[in-house]
Amino acid sequence: MTVEELLTIISGKLIVSCQAGHGHALRDTGTIERMARAAVDGGAVAIRCGGVGGTPDVAAVVSAVKVPVIGLTKIGSEGVFITPTRESALEVVDSGAQIVAADATLRPRPDGLTFADTVDAVHDRGGLVMADCGTLEDGVAAAASGADIISSTLAGYTENSRRLAGPDLELISELRQALPDAVLIAEGRYHSPEDAARAIALGADSVVVGTAITDPAFITSKFAAAVSGAERSRV
Repeated sequence: MTVEELLTIISGKLIVSCQAGHGHALRDTGTIERMARAAVDGGAVAIRCGGVGGTPDVAAVVSAVKVPVIGLTKIGSEGVFITPTRESALEVVDSGAQIVAADATLRPRPDGLTFADTVDAVHDRGGLVMADCGTLEDGVAAAASGADIISSTLAGYTENSRRLAGPDLELISELRQALPDAVLIAEGRYHSPEDAARAIALGADSVVVGTAITDPAFITSKFAAAVSGAERSRV
C-alpha cells in the first residue's frame, strides 16, 4: 500500500483503536478481533491495534477485517514504549499490518537507534510508518525522518507536551500549518464526535478514536457519574 492509496481511504473518515490493557476485562485477542469487526461495521475505515496484545492481536485483526491495519506493540509503560525499537517495528510489519505506529518523540530509544532508522527499516520491508508525536517539534522531526503519517497520539502524555483534559486541537492546527502536505491524523482523548469533527476542520486528514468507542468501562463510568450526580425530582 502506498501513502497515496491510504490517504484516499482515510481522508475525512474515522479510524478506531481496538486495544485493551493488562487486567482489563476485554484483554483477549479474540475479543479484540470481534471489537475490530464491529468497528468496521460501524464505519471505521482503518483499525489501530496491538498495544500490550502485541503482534498476536495485530495478526488476528488483519485476518478479520478488510481495511488497513495500523499495528503497534507496547513494551513497558515509561519513556519510549510504543513500538520502541526497530526490531519491534519489523515484527509488526511481519504480522501483516500495512502501517506501523511508533513513538516519534525526540527522546532516546531503547535500542540506541534513531526514529529514522526504524522508518527506513519498515520502508525496506514494504510498510508505512505512523509517527506518534506529542509536540510540534516531534512532528516536524518525524516528517524530516521520512514518516508517512504524522499523528498527535502522544500529546499530553510526554513531559514537554501540553496537559489537557481533552484533545490538543491547537497542536493539530500547528502541525497542519508547519506541514501542509503531510498526512495528518488526530489522536489522543477524542471523547466526543464534536471534537473529532473539529479536528478535521482544523486540518486533520483523519481521526483515531479508541477509549470512547471501545472501552465499556470508560463509557459506563461516564454514565454512572452523570446518573449518580443528577438531582432527582420528587414530584
